[in-house]
Amino acid sequence: MVPLPWWWLLWLALAPGARAQKLPTRDEELFQAQTRDKALFHDSAVIPDGAEISSYLFRDTPKRYFFVVEEDNTPLSVTVTPCDTPLEWKLSLQELPEEASGEGSGEPEPLDQQRQQATSEQGAELFSYKGNDVESFLSSSSPSGLYQLELLSTEKDTHFKVYATTTPESDQPYPELPHDPRVDVVSLGRTTVTLAWKPSPTASLLRQPARYCVVVNKEHNFKSLCAVEAKLSLDDAFMVAPKPGLDFSPFDFAHFGFLAAGSPGKERGGGGFPAKPAPGPGRPAHARPRPDVRKVCIGNKNVFTVSGLKPDTQYYFDVFVASGRSNLSTAYVGAFARTQREAEPKAAELKDGRVAEVFVKRQGAQFLRFAPVSSHQKVAFLVHSCLGAAQVQVRRDGKLVLSQSVEGVRQFLLRGKPKAKYLVRLKGGRRGASVLKVLASTRPGKHSFPSLPADTRVKTFDRLRTCSSATVAWLGTRDRSKFCIYKREVDGSYDEGRRRREQNQCLGPESRKRSEKVLCKYFHSQNPQRAVTTETVTGLQPGRAYLLDVYAVGHGGHSVKYRSKVVKTRRSCQ
Repeated sequence: MVPLPWWWLLWLALAPGARAQKLPTRDEELFQAQTRDKALFHDSAVIPDGAEISSYLFRDTPKRYFFVVEEDNTPLSVTVTPCDTPLEWKLSLQELPEEASGEGSGEPEPLDQQRQQATSEQGAELFSYKGNDVESFLSSSSPSGLYQLELLSTEKDTHFKVYATTTPESDQPYPELPHDPRVDVVSLGRTTVTLAWKPSPTASLLRQPARYCVVVNKEHNFKSLCAVEAKLSLDDAFMVAPKPGLDFSPFDFAHFGFLAAGSPGKERGGGGFPAKPAPGPGRPAHARPRPDVRKVCIGNKNVFTVSGLKPDTQYYFDVFVASGRSNLSTAYVGAFARTQREAEPKAAELKDGRVAEVFVKRQGAQFLRFAPVSSHQKVAFLVHSCLGAAQVQVRRDGKLVLSQSVEGVRQFLLRGKPKAKYLVRLKGGRRGASVLKVLASTRPGKHSFPSLPADTRVKTFDRLRTCSSATVAWLGTRDRSKFCIYKREVDGSYDEGRRRREQNQCLGPESRKRSEKVLCKYFHSQNPQRAVTTETVTGLQPGRAYLLDVYAVGHGGHSVKYRSKVVKTRRSCQ
């Protein structure tokens, strides 16, 4: 009976129907030739010596890989990198028969029997791990034999990476970390954070090409750049599951910003391989929203300022050093920090029941603070935007409770809270500056602003228009209020756009000439559907245009102007 060598048994067991396939060997020229042919290891359970493979696990479906150590007392290193979920994996040394049976014929056993012999036995377990850390098995002296790596994901379908080598000292595929591998936060602002870390000895001492990548997110620190890429590629081909039984090519490296095409390395793992896999259809990848993760590779700098952050927000910062030779990376010990809060804005005090007039620059902002002295059930905020629309925000004890665009007069009724403090933010519009009157009151029924209807238009009646008069109508409310009518002659080109530009609704009757006053009267109606009043403005000239204004005057003397109306008298009344 002729003894069969280790590599021949493994070939028979793992590559049925592919008699031309060879295992990676220690011959460097042959290794380089093999790595150029992706088909050599596609759909293969063989781990090549000295190159990283990327593969896929279906949930609760274990996957096994094999590789051969040809000689006793050989160094051995195996590194497994989970990408986006914890893994369970173990490494064992398989027991293979020294001779094939074949009943003395010298022929190998049937292929199915060889496969069963190589894969069914448990073997001696050398190492096991469960978690999402990048973990390695390292032995300075390993026996020859067939080694089996078994991996399992119990949470979800996932990607992972494996790197195995029998020459760990000379390969050094992963960049070294400095003695102090921590990422330090050296400067902290409201929207920026400056990070610093000690350089990798791979770059600083060995002068090997390396790059640093910085990752920022709001959830947690990452333990590998593979996990970052998995997060960033939720809706890309990277996360599309391959067909069951098919893996990605073991030489589909993630290049981490390095150009690999057309630059084959002189040594194994040199990064000269194509980077785009062609994943086949598998289980459907469910569309998920992109996570809030930012990644930027900054070359060989070891200080970096992250900008564009939100104030008073906690962020997690990770730094990875990636080798320019192997395209493999190592994670520093990440950091986390909370950005500073926004500076407390300067705010004027609002007195309970008193009106404050505020000027806001174009697209500027002003702040008002209201702190009621007594307990209260409700708080009323009345905002009168005198020139166009303005944005109003109210925060109660730091929490946003109101955000509205206001044009004209609006009243907002908020639920009270013991010892609550309110911060009002007034923001100007894009077209120009804003003037606003603001009143805050813990007694919503008693304030100095007049009660207004929802519709503050002034209407005219064309049939009642004469050469010397015009009839106008407007709405009132249930509350008895004083109304004053004023008229002003304007030229024939006076239009709606000009009226809006000139109109300051906060200017009351006191700003008008006495000669422009028509009359003042009190009016109210218990039935809101019938709260309509009319007046006829007389003493007008034929064929002239007039601007008619109606003011509602409150008990405290504060007035609100209804929307102005332009009316033109008839030229002839014969």
